[in-house]
Amino acid sequence: MLTKSEKQRFVKDGMAALRSCKSVAIIQLDGTPDRLLQLSKNRLRGEAQFILGRKSLLGRILEGNSSTKELSKCLGGTCAIVLTDIGPFELAARLRENVLKLSAKPNQAAPVDITIPSQETTLQPGQAVTELKQAGIDVQIQKGKVVIAKDKTIKQGEVVTTGMAKALHSLNITPFTAKIEPYAVFYGGMVFNSRALSITSESVAADIARAFASALRLSFESNIVNQYTISSIVEKAYMNAVCLGVQQKLYDRGIIEKLIERAVLEAKGVPIAPAADSAEGKEQ
Repeated sequence: MLTKSEKQRFVKDGMAALRSCKSVAIIQLDGTPDRLLQLSKNRLRGEAQFILGRKSLLGRILEGNSSTKELSKCLGGTCAIVLTDIGPFELAARLRENVLKLSAKPNQAAPVDITIPSQETTLQPGQAVTELKQAGIDVQIQKGKVVIAKDKTIKQGEVVTTGMAKALHSLNITPFTAKIEPYAVFYGGMVFNSRALSITSESVAADIARAFASALRLSFESNIVNQYTISSIVEKAYMNAVCLGVQQKLYDRGIIEKLIERAVLEAKGVPIAPAADSAEGKEQ
């Protein structure tokens, strides 16, 4: 427990540190393993300062600066302040890189489908086999080795039972993950919330690709000529012209050969689709 003077010193030092950085972030630490927090601090050593303390003290640090006063509303539960000159999106990405794989605990909901594959295990026959069978896993002893005979899947959202949690732990399957992400970041006079910070270079690239594909399709269907559609539009026009020529029996180079082919097929009694239908199919 800090004394009154220690609390005052804590807040004063925090306010001084806050004024010397470009980014002020709030991170939520509820349920975050201490080793993950330590890992993040180590990887950002020399680039970021983590301030951990009671919510009320952290609030005073933020409220001591008019620019970050709004951030104090983001404090809740167990949290911390991160001070750095790193931009908000890079900071979010750097924190997101630190991921810990965690074992399942009883009564947790499966975050994704968890599959225990059929395989030969390194477990020794005995209590472990009993626990696996109690968890509903098809286990056999083959040549003195414990073998899972059939895949077992826990569906996403399904509650992990105590027996299944023990089985997953015995098989070294860690289906849960823990990571730290900024809840809000003040930077350049703006507050970036968690939704904005979830934007990544990969998601932006995917959005641009989808937008480009939609624009390209619309341009092609509307016959808008540009550097991206010109080849397809010319090819479409050529195919339509050929189909029309064949349909109207126009004797021209590029068409007469197809008319001859068509005549040969008709002579052999081979059913032929109308030229217009063929052109439409190629256009699509």
